[in-house]
Amino acid sequence: QVSVVESGGGLVQAGVSLRLSCAASGHTFSSYSMGWFRHVPGNEREYIAVITRLGDSAYYADSVKVRFTISRDNAKNTVYLQMNSLKPEDTAVYYCGAKSWAVTTTVNDYNYWGQGTQVTVSS
Repeated sequence: QVSVVESGGGLVQAGVSLRLSCAASGHTFSSYSMGWFRHVPGNEREYIAVITRLGDSAYYADSVKVRFTISRDNAKNTVYLQMNSLKPEDTAVYYCGAKSWAVTTTVNDYNYWGQGTQVTVSS
């Protein structure tokens, strides 16, 4: 098993950058594909970026492609989400998720979750 804790959220103005971190502990971090997801009240949790176990491939939702970058440091058991050119519609609770082995973009495939970190983007 693995446990994850997100950090780095906050209140920012549109156009600025923010970096989220997700620190993992437990079983071998490199055994897990990792992802960032977000949730807005009234909507379902949505995938925004996922990364393979070794960090050699990443996939992005169209809504964040080009603006967001997911990366991981397996030596530090941490995955990051660099968010640039933030927009008010990026306002959400951001969650880090983990799953064993192969990466997918399906939210329900991820079975280890953090508590989330709030990102609020003002216009």
